[in-house]
Amino acid sequence: YQRRVREFPRLMSLLSDELVQKQENRSPSQTQNPPANSTPEKFAVILKEVKKLEIEAVPYPPKPPEGYVTIRIVVVGVCGADVNYYSLGHCGPYWTSGPLILGHECCGRVIEIGDGVTLLQKGDRVAVEPGVPCGYCNICKCGRYNLCPEMSFMATPPVNGALVHYLSYPADFCFKLPDHMTYEEGALLEPLALSIHGCVRAGLGVASRVLVTGAGPIGLCTTLVARACGATKIVVVDRLQNRLDVAKSMGADATFLSNSPDLLDKLRTYNITHSIECSGANQLGIALQVTGRAGKVVMLGRPASSDLELPLQEAVDNEVDLLGAFRYQVTILVLCLW
Repeated sequence: YQRRVREFPRLMSLLSDELVQKQENRSPSQTQNPPANSTPEKFAVILKEVKKLEIEAVPYPPKPPEGYVTIRIVVVGVCGADVNYYSLGHCGPYWTSGPLILGHECCGRVIEIGDGVTLLQKGDRVAVEPGVPCGYCNICKCGRYNLCPEMSFMATPPVNGALVHYLSYPADFCFKLPDHMTYEEGALLEPLALSIHGCVRAGLGVASRVLVTGAGPIGLCTTLVARACGATKIVVVDRLQNRLDVAKSMGADATFLSNSPDLLDKLRTYNITHSIECSGANQLGIALQVTGRAGKVVMLGRPASSDLELPLQEAVDNEVDLLGAFRYQVTILVLCLW
């Protein structure tokens, strides 16, 4: 996250120097629950165009409609998708041609409740699932709502994200945090949910031997989840040694730089049964070449370009399954119930 945050120097300085100072200068009552007859300041971080962010005052949300709550956002993580929108103007096939509020890894505190909301109350700390499906199509009805063609997902054009002070959101996708969980941990549930979904898609279990390509936040979460699934060997590849050091401290059995001499030969000695690509930097080719016969490769990272050159012949001969993993379903709810 520190690497990603450095890509937003103006954003982060404004947030820390201006907005946080404004909040600290308010009384507790103003910070927690805006007065009934007032219109408190609400700021949003808006991507105006590529590499141009501005902080603007925007109207406070009206009373939440039926089934909605108003959330005071406390923590927002910076995702690789946010970096792509900021630096490139798109993330994979999703392009932004106008103003867009970034951020979707978020949590906060409920300050207003709409009619019909029974599972949440004012003051609850909640993690927010950033995708809201239609709930009516066949994909939704069979439980794979992450693939809903009408999905409304935060910070994915044209839907705005969570880098705001106050957010009106469907209560069904806001989950109460356990008392032992911090706001920062709550925001990390979103990338953790992505890693869990990828490991489930891969079918990891006892005695799995796993290759993780990419040791960023998603790769590190995937390393933890793979171990929890019962993997007996976890190998991590990345282009930065400091990231590999963190992966090692978090349970990786072996780590390699992506430019290591004879990398493929070294990885093949581990008899990899499952590979999960988390870098978004086109290391999928490595995974396809070193995953063993009848193994599985899951593409969890999202490359900036959809056009990839891949060494498929070896994977075809070995009947290696190549699987996609897109977002997640139910996982954040389950994590909040633990």
